[in-house]
Amino acid sequence: MSAPPRVVIAAPASGHGKTTVATGLIAAFTRRGDAVSAHKVGPDYIDPGYHALAAGRVGRNLDPFLVGEERIGPLFAHGARGADLAVIEGVMGLFDGAAGRGGYASTAHVARLLGAPVVLVVDARAQSRSVAALVRGFDTFEPAVGVAGVILNRVGSDRHESMLREALDEIGMPVLGVLRRHDSIAKPARHLGLVPVAERHADAVRTVEALGELIARSVDLAAVRRIAAGAGALPDAPWDAGEEVGGPVAGRPRIALAGGSAFSFAYAETAELLSAAGAEVVTVDPLRDERLPEETSGLVVGGGFPEVYAAELAANATLRADVVALAGRGGPIAAECAGLLYLARSLDGAPMCGVLAADARMTERLTLGYREATAAHDSVLAAIGRVVRGHEFHRTTLTPRAGGRPAWSLGETGFEGHVVGSVHASYLHTHWAGAPDLARRFVDACVAAAGTGVSPAAGEGVTLGA
Repeated sequence: MSAPPRVVIAAPASGHGKTTVATGLIAAFTRRGDAVSAHKVGPDYIDPGYHALAAGRVGRNLDPFLVGEERIGPLFAHGARGADLAVIEGVMGLFDGAAGRGGYASTAHVARLLGAPVVLVVDARAQSRSVAALVRGFDTFEPAVGVAGVILNRVGSDRHESMLREALDEIGMPVLGVLRRHDSIAKPARHLGLVPVAERHADAVRTVEALGELIARSVDLAAVRRIAAGAGALPDAPWDAGEEVGGPVAGRPRIALAGGSAFSFAYAETAELLSAAGAEVVTVDPLRDERLPEETSGLVVGGGFPEVYAAELAANATLRADVVALAGRGGPIAAECAGLLYLARSLDGAPMCGVLAADARMTERLTLGYREATAAHDSVLAAIGRVVRGHEFHRTTLTPRAGGRPAWSLGETGFEGHVVGSVHASYLHTHWAGAPDLARRFVDACVAAAGTGVSPAAGEGVTLGA
């Protein structure tokens, strides 16, 4: 099928300025009147929020580890419908992928799958001619993934810029733009990276506007557009959520999807899959909404920063009581990471929902990485033995880590998560586009629970929070 012009924004390593350049490019092209489709390689939830703000349309992830490389083209085509241009921000260094798997799930891997040219963002501080050796190495390391041009970041002076350009001229590498050290734009961060857009919307709007202005005056947009136009057609038909879940169920269960500042981590395809499976998806903000929406059959609570808002979440006692009541009558609940903490008895001493007999607290230790997990018990999400891929990204710990009926087996690292009645709660983030049967199973469980009051996938009866 035809696909829009597209370009991958990569770097030698994290911290070179990929997000600054990618977000600025999206904003600059959008301001010019282009419909820009924004994508992020890897599992990160936060950067796509800034992309979405810059583009005025949903930012989407492309992660071969989570969804399988066979879905990258279709998911890209789905997200890029109607776009004039696609900008794909890479992850870490260009060739950094899943640990122990070579370049699998790297930016280079995704660039190959999409036939997309690569622009390399290079932090040029403290170097001059050596930049040519660095760029040539990245350009030639994998013959199938070349570098089409370079954007230099944190350049100190006119003289410094001249030396860098001369060096790159020696290897025939186009310089598409130059950002000076004083061009840095503040992007507030905390323990897991940038502060999400949902938590600083007005400030984030100003940041994105400033990035667009910076890139428009510092980068040759016409040259970037010409490079993007070099990407060819793709063989893949767009991803179709309805085909993935087998069409809608009979009945239309209402499923509440947690959102707002405390629960801003979600892949767009989650709601799309639930809707395609026949659910009415509504948003609930645990910081603002005092009750679950009327006739809620099920609840999905994804990731975010509940530790930052623990006091406010605790103060919303009526909503916490609604969540407990939903679980008590067999309403399916799927919770990941932040959702797991919200269902616990307490978070840093603040009372949470108490659906799980567990307590959570912040730590200094970062838990990060891809996981392959096997369902340890039947639940509203997965049948026992179902193997899924996911990722963890948190600085909290839960005691106990696993309940009497754990959610997942992580192999040598043991069991993790809790299956309590119709509740499935775990630290593991999953991308349901890579496991659409999870969405269908959850909707089926919601239909059954709405009709009978008990989910057929629910575990043995337990006392919530005991």
